[in-house]
Amino acid sequence: MRADDELVERANRGDAEAFEALYHRYRDWVYRLAWRFTGNQADALDVVQETFTYLLKKFPGFRLTASMTTFLYPVVRHASLNVRRRRSGGQADEPLLTGIPDPTTPATPRAELAAALAALPHDQREVVLMRFVDDMSLNEIAEALSVPTGTVKSRLHRALETLRTDPRTREYFLG
Repeated sequence: MRADDELVERANRGDAEAFEALYHRYRDWVYRLAWRFTGNQADALDVVQETFTYLLKKFPGFRLTASMTTFLYPVVRHASLNVRRRRSGGQADEPLLTGIPDPTTPATPRAELAAALAALPHDQREVVLMRFVDDMSLNEIAEALSVPTGTVKSRLHRALETLRTDPRTREYFLG
């Protein structure tokens, strides 16, 4: 697997296969993230297209100064908000961050975890998902959200404290 830096360098020189490799490496991640933001398969697919169109327009001359996921996260977030605004006639103030089942579904461990996550404030839920679903470091999250690392740590700490005391998720913190 080629390093992203090498692929970016090759894409800057006009190598279409290098851009295609970046696309194949990140398309599923972008789709999952877009689906969490939009809650809709068709919208998520639109966001994937918009995200990679945006990235393609950065070439030549693109400089990757962070991980590719750190660069792409705000692009996906912004594109998701735009898609939701278009669909709802301008009513999408905050990313949805779905992918969390309806709390009225039968209580399974997964559904209970999802319900507990859904109950978190948006900013806390977002950093939990970025950290544990997207496997982003605290610094990557801070950069992607354009907030200080201390803010990310604080949000994550408050979210984990809430989850630790929630009876639906307490067992995940035992042992």
